[in-house]
Amino acid sequence: MRTLPALALSAFLGLSATASAQDAAAVPAAPEEKAAWDYSASLYGYFIPQDTDYAQPTVIANHGGLHLEGRYNYEGPRTGSAWVGWNVGVGDQLRLDATLMAGGVFGDTRGVAPGYELTLAYGRFELYSEGEYVFDTQDKGNSFFYNWAQLGYSPLEWLTVGLASQRTRAYQTSLDVQRGFFVGFTCRNVKLNVFVFNPGWETPTVVTSLAVSF
Repeated sequence: MRTLPALALSAFLGLSATASAQDAAAVPAAPEEKAAWDYSASLYGYFIPQDTDYAQPTVIANHGGLHLEGRYNYEGPRTGSAWVGWNVGVGDQLRLDATLMAGGVFGDTRGVAPGYELTLAYGRFELYSEGEYVFDTQDKGNSFFYNWAQLGYSPLEWLTVGLASQRTRAYQTSLDVQRGFFVGFTCRNVKLNVFVFNPGWETPTVVTSLAVSF
């Protein structure tokens, strides 16, 4: 037979356990963190010998895996394109980030296009490539594969130098694939690049780019 003090101790412990369980149940679960939107915008300036200089803006919005992008004057003069895609990434020291996209092209050039963007980074080296194949819905003979690629090395945190190539129909040259070099400068979330294409083959084309992310 239990004594009175033992019964009182048992009752106290039972009440304490019940209160603790109620307090734990009353604490709401921490809400899951939602992926934030990330934005970037860039403006490329093309300075073409014996042709019309022009600007090529691009805006990008990422939300987790979702990728949205808009371009103008990329596929050709007075032509825009809108894209939707999905971001994937893998690796740590050797890092691969890729975006698979589908887009619509409108303006002087009209069509549909699958595309991609990828970055492969290792240490101070970074390989970037983007491409798209435009199926011209007005003239199948004008369907074309566009590509931009660059391999950069960053000896300093704010400085990048490297090689670049591009294949485009936005303007005409005697070369199917244009090749050259570039130098880039980074300050916080702002990047400035200067590209020189076709030196030694023909009068060089100079391309500048200014990009900001936020």
